Amino acid sequence: MRAKTKMIHGGITNDEKTGAVSVPIYQVSTYKQDGVGNHRGYEYSRTGNPTRHALETVIADLENGEAGFAFGSGMAAITSVMMLLNSHDHVVMTDDVYGGSYRLMTKVLNRYHLDHTFVDTSNPETVEAAIQENTKAIYIETPTNPLLKITDLEKMATIAKQHDLLLIVDNTFATPYWQQPLDHGADIVLHSATKYIGGHSDVVSGLVVVKSKELAEKVHFIQNSVGAVLGPQDSWLLMRGIKTLALRMEAIEANTKKIVEFLQGHKKVSKIYYPGLESHAGHELAKRQASGFGGMISFDVGSEEMAEQVLGKVNYFILAESLGAVESLISVPAKMTHASIPEDRRKELGITDGLIRVSVGIEDVDDLIEDLEQALR
Repeated sequence: MRAKTKMIHGGITNDEKTGAVSVPIYQVSTYKQDGVGNHRGYEYSRTGNPTRHALETVIADLENGEAGFAFGSGMAAITSVMMLLNSHDHVVMTDDVYGGSYRLMTKVLNRYHLDHTFVDTSNPETVEAAIQENTKAIYIETPTNPLLKITDLEKMATIAKQHDLLLIVDNTFATPYWQQPLDHGADIVLHSATKYIGGHSDVVSGLVVVKSKELAEKVHFIQNSVGAVLGPQDSWLLMRGIKTLALRMEAIEANTKKIVEFLQGHKKVSKIYYPGLESHAGHELAKRQASGFGGMISFDVGSEEMAEQVLGKVNYFILAESLGAVESLISVPAKMTHASIPEDRRKELGITDGLIRVSVGIEDVDDLIEDLEQALR
């Protein structure tokens, strides 16, 4: 089954009892049992819900994994995956990581003695050098947020296997339509499904897919114990979003390429970060391990003042924290999504006050280009 077909026909797609072509929303907390301990597959909705289960089966299919899990947010998904580790374990982590993930590691999980080292995972040598005796996992984003660096999934998988480590990949930017990390050797893939998978700025959620039954049992135990589950209404919204994911990603990428061409010729734009550019350091690698370059662009306009001018003048780009929606969104990572990262650390990474991040939507691309043009002018 090809990708577009799988998004419509993968997993559980209908209701066998009624023939409904849309999975019902089972808005229920508990289930009648036929006898003590004799239930029909569901006993309590924290443990399992039919609507959530249908979503979990389709995301497992899309990522070619053993099992999927739906959480109440992307951060709930990441936190639950980190709970696979123990106190005094160590994680090697992408340096250019989402601000919420950075905050989780440095302000929350560190209090439970889960150690970490942030490195440039696009350089395999730095990953090797960061591995310690107590290292248990490598955690990467590719492309990264917001500088869109590319990490070689197969090289990371080789390193992880050599050192008996888990390889965890945040696949939010690429989506399962463009990239399947499990096929390249990852053990766990996760998404902030709030973004492209939902796609309509109307749901907050996180998804996890694992490649083995052993990991599936462990993640389910943690999810059930912690209770960070996604409700049935939001699960249904995500399934609806998945059905159009392929079409949205193709339209978004087509728009993105034209916007990048416009930005390349603009005198007020000093640097553009987009893996679809041949000049991007990870361009060839991105072509090899993914089938698309995505809809995220970061570009530098030189100063905080200029960035604020652009954000204040745009009409169709909505100033908001998020990405991956049908509407185009714009932000300044240093002041918004990555404000939780200390200023000196942001500067070290290259997240300047003049860096603008754009999540391209599906509007008419000529309107989007004209909007950016007048804002920059």
